Amino acid sequence: MASKRTPDGVPILSRGKHRNPRRGACFMEMASFLAGEPWSDHPACTDPLLAHLARMVNDCTSDSGRGRLVTHIPSVVGVRGTGLAWEVSLSAAVAAVALPQVPESFQRPLAVGLLRCEQTASSLRPGAVTGLDELCRALADAPLAAAWARRFVGSTPPNPRAFRERTAPHMMSCAVRGIAESTAPDVDQRLHDLLTTAIGAAADGARTSPAPSPERASGTPASHVPF
Repeated sequence: MASKRTPDGVPILSRGKHRNPRRGACFMEMASFLAGEPWSDHPACTDPLLAHLARMVNDCTSDSGRGRLVTHIPSVVGVRGTGLAWEVSLSAAVAAVALPQVPESFQRPLAVGLLRCEQTASSLRPGAVTGLDELCRALADAPLAAAWARRFVGSTPPNPRAFRERTAPHMMSCAVRGIAESTAPDVDQRLHDLLTTAIGAAADGARTSPAPSPERASGTPASHVPF
């Protein structure tokens, strides 16, 4: 597994995409550095769904709070999803944590996503999807959003391809944006906790591969969407 520290002298985390390390780095660009990959905020070393959430948390965290994210960068290196059940489990874990923390406009799409997770899980083998108890509790604790989501979903059956391409990434976006746009006084802490929840859920059942040592990377070149 990757070392739980980043090398000395690396760029300070900042928002957005950077052409090279001299211009700064975001969370996933640093992950590409640690993995010994070409400099990129979309490195192959991390599953795209987890990487999407990590980029959003990086960008929505304040400049003063972003430094706390650095210690988690090695934890995403080498983590790759294992299929639909893994994606459902990760999405459900993130949405269940975020649902009670976000404004109503974000609760509704998150509740729709959780229902889609529940429906998709029922089409897979028993036990393939983890966190279903937490999913049910989250919906029970947000009855208005859950009722709206059930009306929205209606009898439309789940579509695995639509879940993978639209629903799951949208759940990640709504979770992060909802917390960032809330009136909570501790938004940075909540985003940090959301990221740690995602990393923990992603590690459960994920394919993992050791990351190259940082020395190998030292030469690296510098609106809601419907479900």
